[in-house]
Amino acid sequence: MGLTTVLLSVVAVVSLLLVIGTVVCIDRTQLRELRADLRPRLRLAAPAIGLLGLVLVLNSLTRRTAQQLSWLIGFEITGQIYRIEGTFVAWLQTFQTTELTIYFSAIYIYGYVFLLIFPLLAYLALSEQRTLHELTIAYTANYGIGLVCYLFFVAYGPRNLDVAEQLMYNVYPSSRLLTSAVNTNTNVFPSLHTSLSVTALLFAWRTRETYPRWLAIAGVTATSVVISTMYLGIHWATDVVAGVGLAYASYWIGIKGADRWREIATKATPRITRVFRSRL
Repeated sequence: MGLTTVLLSVVAVVSLLLVIGTVVCIDRTQLRELRADLRPRLRLAAPAIGLLGLVLVLNSLTRRTAQQLSWLIGFEITGQIYRIEGTFVAWLQTFQTTELTIYFSAIYIYGYVFLLIFPLLAYLALSEQRTLHELTIAYTANYGIGLVCYLFFVAYGPRNLDVAEQLMYNVYPSSRLLTSAVNTNTNVFPSLHTSLSVTALLFAWRTRETYPRWLAIAGVTATSVVISTMYLGIHWATDVVAGVGLAYASYWIGIKGADRWREIATKATPRITRVFRSRL
């Protein structure tokens, strides 16, 4: 199975989950209003989504170069992490069963993507777009701060040191293609799977009155993602703790920074448009 096939499977499964999440969590009236007001809402969301997209593209383009640079200027902390927590991840894997491994592997691959994407759709369906802007800025902060940490902290996960088994690859061998395409072995501190999942959960709590069912779904999914990172031997508990800290920091950055970024983007958009048109 090639990478393209794996990606298509992720798209198919996540799309199905999004449809189910929409039916369960979003009111039909909200969906009708979204359909009627989609373009204006997308225009309002474009600056924040554009910033997130830019960070993701930069991450993709500079991943290998950043890894090489981190070996020159970063601190190798794998040994320190192991001294802090020892064989905790190996102990956690003593509870492994085939069913748990299949569940946590599916959560790590499919549930995680669903957990991050669904709130964007749900908050776009709200008549007031502030929460969508806050969430998008929080996601951007997660990735931005995470990339800086990966540059300065070099660490291998438990599975790379034979401290823990590579359980996911045993049940989903093709997942190796996906993980190698989007990450490197030394990008483990902090755990972005943890930070982004906890960020989504914090916003689910923030919007619990509007989307009570989503809070329950996000709670189970985010908790499962966090556990899966250790159960599958991908992250240390230390990475997870750091990821939770990053999530809280990014959450507050999103809340405090959304209005400021919208103001900057609103002022900058006419200038960017004029420059673009002058070059046509």
